[in-house]
Amino acid sequence: MATTTAGGLQLSLPPPSFRHRSIRAALSKQGHRFLTSIATAGADDPATADRLIRRFVASSSRSVALDAISHLISPSNTSSSFSRLSPLAFNLYSTISRTSWFSWNAKLIADVIASLCKHQRFDEAQTLVSEVETKLGNKERDLCNFYCNLIDSHSKHRSKQGIFDSYERINQLPSHSSSTYLKKRSYESIIGGLSVIDLPHEAETFMVEMKNKGLRPSVFEYRSLSYAYGRLGLFEDMKRVICLMEDEGFELDVVSSNMVISSLGSHNELKEMVLWVQRMKNLKIPFSIRTYNSVLNHCPTIMSIVEHPKGIKPTSLEALFQILNDDECDLIRELVGSSVLAESMELTFVELKVDLHGMHLGCAYLILLEWFDDVIRRYVRNNEVIPNKVTLVCGAGKHSVIRGESPIKGLVKEILIQMKSPLKIDRKNVGCFVANGKVFINWLCEISKTSPC
Repeated sequence: MATTTAGGLQLSLPPPSFRHRSIRAALSKQGHRFLTSIATAGADDPATADRLIRRFVASSSRSVALDAISHLISPSNTSSSFSRLSPLAFNLYSTISRTSWFSWNAKLIADVIASLCKHQRFDEAQTLVSEVETKLGNKERDLCNFYCNLIDSHSKHRSKQGIFDSYERINQLPSHSSSTYLKKRSYESIIGGLSVIDLPHEAETFMVEMKNKGLRPSVFEYRSLSYAYGRLGLFEDMKRVICLMEDEGFELDVVSSNMVISSLGSHNELKEMVLWVQRMKNLKIPFSIRTYNSVLNHCPTIMSIVEHPKGIKPTSLEALFQILNDDECDLIRELVGSSVLAESMELTFVELKVDLHGMHLGCAYLILLEWFDDVIRRYVRNNEVIPNKVTLVCGAGKHSVIRGESPIKGLVKEILIQMKSPLKIDRKNVGCFVANGKVFINWLCEISKTSPC
């Protein structure tokens, strides 16, 4: 998860854990074959690697080629079987940059440079930096934004040295001392970058310096700083920064609240999470899918249920509440009944559709139980007109870690099999489960022990 500042800088959130890795795009089949061939035949042979790179780029579409280099330079690649190929990013980028379809992108080249620095390929990294400086010339705003992108890229690799080197390059721009824009962007980036690598005290020093120079921090600096304190378990500092943010006239919103909830959850502060969720409700801050994700990823009973797909699961809210501990019960009762289900649902006379995209496993599980409860209330008790078709959208796994294997779809399938549901995989779209509306409602009537429809 990331939030984007007014200047285009992305403030990165913590790396996803196993239970919600599905949000990260998988490597394409063609890209996987390419990297496998290099790992097998060309990793230690520059001439062979160069030949394979040229052949791959020449035969690949724009999206496939960019997907491959993005995977190669990703910080998460350090734990993959292709991690030792990351130093080849320079040759791959250079080859891609010579294609007819290539469009120069400051963010991509910043990511390549940061990856090369991470693997101590400093000469190649400097070659690309010089290329950017030559290309942008005297366009100081563009140069500033490039270096801000580079700070963000270095922060993803947790390189403090890279962050400060890029920050100094911004300070060396001729107009830096007189340009409010350049000064604000440089502070925005250094505060965000240091926050990402868990150095909030140093980040706050820059925020104080920023204020002393008459520059007003934006909501993004406050968010990144409070989140950094929260990730470290420094909750008093986290709350203090949020109070400073509110004192500056920035209202507490769902993004900041989700960051707080995620921080509390990562330190098992469930009671504090309950209080914060209640505060959101009192302030009329609407919950989002990310609110659900942030809460449910840190409910141990929920995660135990969804991470064991073959196990028997509670299939109603009532049954779920019976096995939760008190803190989890309080948390989930605060979530149930929010607008998240309604926002995930489309309803017409023809079709009732629920879309689980963007949800982690715990969120998808709770939304599914909420949906069953809502359908019973809507069509059984309130006697609304039954649609012709019911569709449950899970996704086919195109963006999962292993392409074509959707963890959400796997979880939902196991639950539907356990419940003997009439929802079946759609032959036209394997990422959906479908059923006749009347059949589905009658089935829910039976399992909920209500009168037949």
